[in-house]
Amino acid sequence: MFWLVGKSALNPARLESVVKSFVSKQEPLPLSFSSFGTFPNEKNHLFLAPAPTIALLQFQAQLCEAIKKEGIEIGEEFKADAWIPYCAVAQQVPKTRMAEAFCVVRELKLPVSGYAMDIGLVEFSPVREHFSFGLGNAVEP
Repeated sequence: MFWLVGKSALNPARLESVVKSFVSKQEPLPLSFSSFGTFPNEKNHLFLAPAPTIALLQFQAQLCEAIKKEGIEIGEEFKADAWIPYCAVAQQVPKTRMAEAFCVVRELKLPVSGYAMDIGLVEFSPVREHFSFGLGNAVEP
C-alpha cells in the first residue's frame, strides 16, 4: 500500500475513470524504500519510506493535477508541496510495543527496491478494493 491520495469524501466511481485514464499513460515506477519511520501522532504507525525521486514526485504531482482537473478535492497533506510518500508496515502499534516494532523493522535489509506496477483505491478498515489498474501495459520492466 502506498498513499497517494486520502479518502476524505472520495467518490470511487468518479475517481476510477480519472485514475484509469492517468495510468494508461504511465510506465511502471522504480521505487527504493531506503528508510523507515513513524509520524509524530498518537496513531503509532510504522512505515517504509521510498527515496523521494524526481520521477516519484512528478508522478504524484501529475496524478493530483489530473484529479483536480476533474473537480475532485484533494486533502492538503496529499498535495505535491506537502506530500510525504510512505508505505505502512504496522498500524496502531500499542505504545508499549513501539520499541519492539522498531527493532523488527530495523532488521530489514534496506534498501528494498522494486517497481510500482499498479495503482488503485483501497478502503479500510475493513479492507475493500474499489479498483486497480496496471501502469502502462504493466509488463515487468
